Amino acid sequence: MAVRIVRLGSPRGKGEGPRLGTVRRPPRGVPKKDFARRDFYDVWLPNLAPSEELVKAAQGARDDRAWRAFARAYRAEMKRPEAGRVLDLLATLSHHADFAVGCYCDNENRCHRSILRELLAGRGATIA
Repeated sequence: MAVRIVRLGSPRGKGEGPRLGTVRRPPRGVPKKDFARRDFYDVWLPNLAPSEELVKAAQGARDDRAWRAFARAYRAEMKRPEAGRVLDLLATLSHHADFAVGCYCDNENRCHRSILRELLAGRGATIA
């Protein structure tokens, strides 16, 4: 049992379980009924996505300094009580079920999902 950190839209791994889309917006041009079938996500969970303002900052982060500024601001957003409760829930579930969380970004190192990985691990999640 574990949580996997994935790129939404990539082929699902064996035993991956349901995918949670921690993104601000659904995939463009994809009918809602096809989100899961096309390996985007089964459940949309924008609660763990960066705010619209931070999404723009991440997309514009051209150097390490800008990325670190985004990461600090995103971690601050994830300290909100509602986000913390969802992170705690996912960390607990990772000990009892297989599932995945993800985002669309190509490079996990410059994506909020790399920070989600750290935040979940810090709450005791089992990470695949």
